[in-house]
Amino acid sequence: MSDRVQLASVPSRPLKTAVVLGGSLAGMLAARALVEFADVVTIVERDVLPDGPERRKNLPQAQHVHLLWSGGVRAIEELVPGTVDLLGEAGAHRLSLTTDMVALSPQGWFRRWAESHYMILSSRDLLDATVRARVLDDDRIKLVERTEALGLAGTATAVTGVRVRGHDAAERTLPAELVVDATGRASRTPQWLRKLGLPAPEERQVNSGLAYASRLYRAPEKARHGFPVINIQAAPRDGKPGRAGVLLPVEDGRWLVTLSGTRGGEPSADETDFQRFALEELRHPVIGEFIAHAEPLTRVAFTRSTTNRRYYYERARRWPDGFAVLGDALAAYNPTYGHGMSVAAQSVMALRDAIRARGWGTPGLARAVQKAAARPVNAAWDLATGQDVFYPGATASGPTLRDRILAAYVDRLLYTATGNGRIARRFTDVSSLQRGAHVLLSPDVLLAAVLGPLKPQLTEPPLSHEEWKAADPT
Repeated sequence: MSDRVQLASVPSRPLKTAVVLGGSLAGMLAARALVEFADVVTIVERDVLPDGPERRKNLPQAQHVHLLWSGGVRAIEELVPGTVDLLGEAGAHRLSLTTDMVALSPQGWFRRWAESHYMILSSRDLLDATVRARVLDDDRIKLVERTEALGLAGTATAVTGVRVRGHDAAERTLPAELVVDATGRASRTPQWLRKLGLPAPEERQVNSGLAYASRLYRAPEKARHGFPVINIQAAPRDGKPGRAGVLLPVEDGRWLVTLSGTRGGEPSADETDFQRFALEELRHPVIGEFIAHAEPLTRVAFTRSTTNRRYYYERARRWPDGFAVLGDALAAYNPTYGHGMSVAAQSVMALRDAIRARGWGTPGLARAVQKAAARPVNAAWDLATGQDVFYPGATASGPTLRDRILAAYVDRLLYTATGNGRIARRFTDVSSLQRGAHVLLSPDVLLAAVLGPLKPQLTEPPLSHEEWKAADPT
């Protein structure tokens, strides 16, 4: 009896609460990370999320090419263990870099070297559904749908919650010790910060004018398993519009094909023009030749939401406690480089590690989180903008001197990588987000760039006879 009285007399501590704005991939991963520290995590989502791998409203980029680089896969698997196995069981593909990739870079065809890293390929709908189901299976994570975030509660010193409006038009405030903005490209954080009396964040945009057109195909029967990615890249510095195309194997024996072009070279939303663009406008017609023998399953999806845009919140002189920004709300990239989801996952890992290091609710934690989340952004940002900045009209002032020097060096390395497997691996170290761009500046890499490729350049795509025959029976 005395034990019961003693236990009953201990006052209960207040619940630790967090709110995540946005129920897409970055938001779900953030919620999963935060339950390590908070008793209750509430995800606020303006739409109704599907129960399975179905199209999500207000996510137009989901219809276009997506992939997870191994750096992102490892982050997701650590946050949500078992995700990779579930994706594999559902038909997602695990392909090796560069063994399972046929890629034409601006400097020539890459050889298919032995595996360095890897990619996980599936539709965005399948990936989101798989992660979402695992995250929402935790009773500590609450999903509030059909609810819009209106602004932040608190002061310029500390955010204490978020003001929301439900589907019944009623407004209320959700209190939280930490609010995370994962609302993507539609983020209104700059306006919310101004209303708290904070200055506008430093921002940069690089808009190549890229348009995307995508379509799903039923792959020929013999090309449904073990088929490589086909990637025809643009040449941003040849003085012409940048036209590119990707053929990506996804689940259920399908190919997801995305064609893209910058100002003056955009693909069309017209279904009758899709194959013509792939055959005649890309730097090699192999994608057009392959889809000529595949069954189209969907209409052409078209978007222009491809601007590279980054907010440098980590540089802010003043930053409120209790608030952090992740995912596309922090930095959004031209989707052609495929880094958005992987960087978001790594930024969530940075959020988790910063809280572990400093402790929940400590002063200055939010600023530390923001600085840590920016680190994975840096490499992906340089990879994307280092190419896009050279298209006419991408920026108001054109490429900077730094842009030109960096681009010239990257061009030389890409040329070297077409015939040097060690340098190709260094590129995949960076592109797969396994290592930082500093590895491209080591003395041995600099020397290799001076020497150039060790093997002659390929003149045709490095496809085997069996792969040609499987995709093109003629």
